[in-house]
Formats: sequence, structure tokens, C-alpha cells
Amino acid sequence: MFPDARFVDTNGLRMAVYEQGSGPAIVFLHGFPELAFSWRFQLPALAAAGFRAIAPDLRGYGQTGGPQDVESYCVAELIRDIHGLLDAEGLERAVFVGHDWGAILLWQMAMIAPERIEKIIVLNIPHYPRTPIDPVEHARQRLGDDFYIVNFQDSDEADMAFAADPVHFFNVVMRKNQISRARFDTLPRQMKVLSLLKTMARTESSGDALLSDVERDYFVAAYERSGFTKPINWYRNWTRNWQALEGVDPVINIPTLFFEAVDDVIIMPQHVESMRDLVTNLDIHRLEDCGHWSQQEKPGDVNRVIVDWLTAT
Repeated sequence: MFPDARFVDTNGLRMAVYEQGSGPAIVFLHGFPELAFSWRFQLPALAAAGFRAIAPDLRGYGQTGGPQDVESYCVAELIRDIHGLLDAEGLERAVFVGHDWGAILLWQMAMIAPERIEKIIVLNIPHYPRTPIDPVEHARQRLGDDFYIVNFQDSDEADMAFAADPVHFFNVVMRKNQISRARFDTLPRQMKVLSLLKTMARTESSGDALLSDVERDYFVAAYERSGFTKPINWYRNWTRNWQALEGVDPVINIPTLFFEAVDDVIIMPQHVESMRDLVTNLDIHRLEDCGHWSQQEKPGDVNRVIVDWLTAT
């Protein structure tokens, strides 16, 4: 059973935190459109292996909530949230696990404030070198206005569409076995652009449901309370975060485990391999037949590899 939330004060937030176990601390950072509940398979497994597993609802999500303004979701504020969490928990350092936006935050934290990170475990999203131009403009040029990250900058159309029918949103977005890497690579370029608005417009979806009805309803209830705008505000700081990283050394020397999900087709294999020049102490584990929602699609494999890696390093 997923634990009940308790609350800690950090950086002006009342952060909801879910915890199991005792021992060395592992902090789990979720992505979009997720919650601490996304780690429901990892917390008991890591607790059983002798670790203290801690998963917060991050700023703007779930029971944590947050302010309305976009600027409050920049990387500097997000890192202060995590440092305040560590302080509240009496932790000088911790192992961190990140997926999706949680992975991006973790990479940025490793560059800006590495002193509080013991080890890094990242699922799906590799460490990218800083682009020479504004990444939003770069994405607009390459992928067009329909690309979901670009669309998020231009209007609140997505916020309203997702909030109007969150049951349908989670039914069509959180899926597995949708398309293989081999099949995706054969598609024309225009069919490779991820538009969440077009995804929402579908009445039928490929692949299989990732969530049971009970699990889906947990996510739905949380987003009915909090809405989608605050989580989407993380994306609206893409340019601001890029500016903040100007001149920051991108090389990371912290021991790192990376999970490459073969069928997460947003990520190119060359992006994973190129990390070897930026992450000096890197182990890569491939998850076959796995898409974007790795820790929920392949919980047994993810848990086993994490425990083995932590106990061996």
C-alpha cells in the first residue's frame, strides 16, 4: 500500500512527502504528468532492501501545490525545494532517482549544486549538452508549433484541454506498448512530432493501458484538485533555465546509473551514447520493450537493477 503523505516546510512550500523504510536515504523525483505515486513500486522494494525511500510531490503537483506565477517554477526554486527537503529530513546528502522532468531537475542540480548528491539514478532522459540557441526556438525550428513543449509556451490551450477531461487524458497519455523503436524509425518526420493536443483528440489509442482503473483514478483525483497549469509551468521556464546554465560546467563526476528505455521514442540512441563525454562515472542499463514510463512499465527490472547497483558501488 502506498504510504500516506506527511508534510514538511521547504522554501515556502508545504511539501507532501511519502516515505518507507530506514537506512541510507534515496529521494525519488517524478516527472510530468506524474506524482510521487509514480514511485509506488519502488518505495516498498527499496525499503525491503534496507533503504529509506522518500518520494515528494514536487512543486505544483499533488498535495504540495505552489504559487501561480511562471517564474516560481525555475530551476533555482526547484533546487531550493529539494535542499529544504533534505534539511527538513536531517540529510546532508542523498542518492537521487529522477524520471522525466525529475531527471532534468536532477541533471541540473548535479551541475549547479552537486555537493548534496551522493549518487544519481536517472530513467529515460539523458544529460544533454547546452544548446547554442534558446532550446524552445530550437524545438520550434525542428519540430514546429504543434510539438507539446512549444505549444505549452504559446498558450494555455493544453492546460484547459487536459483539465476538461483528466480521465481521458490519463487514458490516452499513460500507455505502454504503443510503438517499437524499429517501427518509429520508419515513420515520416511529420508523424514523429509529439502533440499532446492531438493525442487528446483521439478516441482510440494504440498499445495498452499502463494504469489500472484505481491507479488512474488516483492521478485523476490529484489533478482535479490541483489542475495542470502549475506542472506545465515547469516547461515555461525552459528558456529561463537555459539562460541560468550559461557558463556552468556540464561535466558531471557523480557516480551515475542511467536506464535507457529502448522504445521511449522521444529519446534518440545517439543522445544516450553522447552522455559518455559529459558523465565521467556512468553505467547504462537498457530496458528492452519499454517506453517512457519505465518505473511503472518495468518495476521489477528497475528495482532489481537499482538495488544491485547501489549495493555494488
